Amino acid sequence: MYARTWQGQALGEDEYVISADEKTSIQARCRCHPTLAPGKARAMRVNHTYGRGGALAYLAAYDVHHAKVFGRAEPRTGIDPFMNLVTQVMSQEPYASAKRVFWIVDNGSSHRGSKAADRLTAAFPNAAMVHTPIHASWLNQVEVYFSVVQRKVVTPNDFTDLAQVGDRLRAFEDRYNATAQPFQWKFTTSDLDDLLARLDRHTADHQEEPSFRLTA
Repeated sequence: MYARTWQGQALGEDEYVISADEKTSIQARCRCHPTLAPGKARAMRVNHTYGRGGALAYLAAYDVHHAKVFGRAEPRTGIDPFMNLVTQVMSQEPYASAKRVFWIVDNGSSHRGSKAADRLTAAFPNAAMVHTPIHASWLNQVEVYFSVVQRKVVTPNDFTDLAQVGDRLRAFEDRYNATAQPFQWKFTTSDLDDLLARLDRHTADHQEEPSFRLTA
């Protein structure tokens, strides 16, 4: 899908690929002493004691081929918050009138299995859900975006309250959407086939290993 193909067929201009997931438990931690910015021959200094101001979940949908992010902060994850994100994207152009919009997700509880896929298509007939392999959520490109958020927005996690967390996330989205370029994804379907074959061989080898019992 990242190479704009689906089941061996090239995607059309009116077909889109969205990568979506949740970043859970972003905490508002107010440091007891102000963070000291880095200076000449001095690293940033962050006080290790803090007060807790709650936590929120950050849901994001990333348009893979146009490097555009749609995000929202929610009190928690779940089916309803995820569908709120879907509605936020699918209710605006060009996705509302697109021929197809593919939603790549992992196997998290908010969007797991055929029920989630049916729920998505029932709400938006031109949307289709595509799951990454189990234990392979790293194949979801939005995880790359979340790693940027972790480094550029969350760290060192010094916020007075959850409103400040939400404001910082929205401000970063605006800046990111103004300057971002699509990720140069280099992990191909051939690479995935090779990886899965190695895993199959590894599993088969371990199944064939004899088991030994130590006796006194």
